[in-house]
Amino acid sequence: MTVQRPAPAKPKRPFFIRRGPMENIATGLIGLGFLMLFQPFLLIFYTWSLVTLLAGTIMFIIVSKFPE
Repeated sequence: MTVQRPAPAKPKRPFFIRRGPMENIATGLIGLGFLMLFQPFLLIFYTWSLVTLLAGTIMFIIVSKFPE
């Protein structure tokens, strides 16, 4: 009778290379940029809203190419 040993676990990738968490961060940046664009209180938020939207969008495009 032989004992089945589990296959060795693959080492986890660092947080900044994993697709799931980074897609969530990119989506959060897009949402934050959207909220900054449509808030009527602080001009500095409005000023940086487009940069935040673009950063989130570019990040999402890049991260979506990562392996699962």
